[in-house]
Amino acid sequence: MSVCRFILIFIFMWGVDADEVKSVSVTEGDSVTLSTDVTETLTDDQILWRFGPKNARIAEIYHWNPPIYDNIEIFRDRLKLENETGSLRITNIRITDSGVYKLHIIRSTGTLYKTFTVFVNPRLPDPVIIRNSSQCSSSSGRSSVSKCVLLCSVMNVTHVSLSWYKGNSLLSNISVSDHNIKLSLPLEVEYQDTNTYRCVINNTISNHTQHLNITDVCQPCSGLTFIHKLGMCCAALGTLKIVSTLLIICFCRKHRLNEREHTQSVSK
Repeated sequence: MSVCRFILIFIFMWGVDADEVKSVSVTEGDSVTLSTDVTETLTDDQILWRFGPKNARIAEIYHWNPPIYDNIEIFRDRLKLENETGSLRITNIRITDSGVYKLHIIRSTGTLYKTFTVFVNPRLPDPVIIRNSSQCSSSSGRSSVSKCVLLCSVMNVTHVSLSWYKGNSLLSNISVSDHNIKLSLPLEVEYQDTNTYRCVINNTISNHTQHLNITDVCQPCSGLTFIHKLGMCCAALGTLKIVSTLLIICFCRKHRLNEREHTQSVSK
C-alpha cells in the first residue's frame, strides 16, 4: 500500500478535517472574538488554542473543566474562552497580538483544525487642520486677501490615506505604505467660501474625519498682523508729531504776539 493511500485512509478513519484559514483585521484597543463556529454545546470536546511562531498554548478547555490560560505575561487578563462554544475573545488587543492563532477541536471522531491570521492596525489619529504659515509670509497683493492655504496633517501613521472632500466630492488624496513621521495634504480656499470641507484619514477598517471651519482657521497670519500693528503705531506717531508741531507753532506765535504788545506798551 502506498504512503499517500495510507494517509487518505487514515484521514477518512479518524475524521481529520483540512486546515481552515481565516483573516481577521481589528483596530488596536478593540476586542475581537475568534469563533470556533461550533453550534452545539460542547460535551466531551477538548478545545485548544495556540499562538505565534512557537505554536505555544494560550488557552484550553476540556470536559467542562474551568478554562486554562497560559502565557499570561503576554495576554494578562485579556483572554476569555466561551464555555459552550470554545470561542476565544481577546480584549484591549495590542499590536503585539498580531499573528497566527491555531484552533484544535479534539473529538472522539477526530480533530478539527482552524487557523486565524490576525492583523492589529494602529488606532488612527485625528487629522489636524492648520493654516500654512509659509504661504502667509510669501503671499502678497489681492491673493493674500482672498485666498487661504490650509494643511491637513497626521503624525506617525502607516498604511493610511489622507483625503480632502468638498461635500461628498473627493478633491485630493495622498497615501503612505511604510511608516511615516508626518503626512500632510494642502487645500486652497476662498475666505468667503461657504462650502463644507472635511479632511479624512482612513485605513482598511476605519476612518476619522475632521471638519473645516474656514472662519476659525483662516485668521490673519502672525507676520501680517505684526505689520498691521506696526503701521498703526507709525500712523499714530505721525499724527502725534503733526499735532505737536501745530501746538508748538501756535505757542510760538502767541509768545511773539505777547512780546510785541509788551514792547508797544513800554514805548508809549
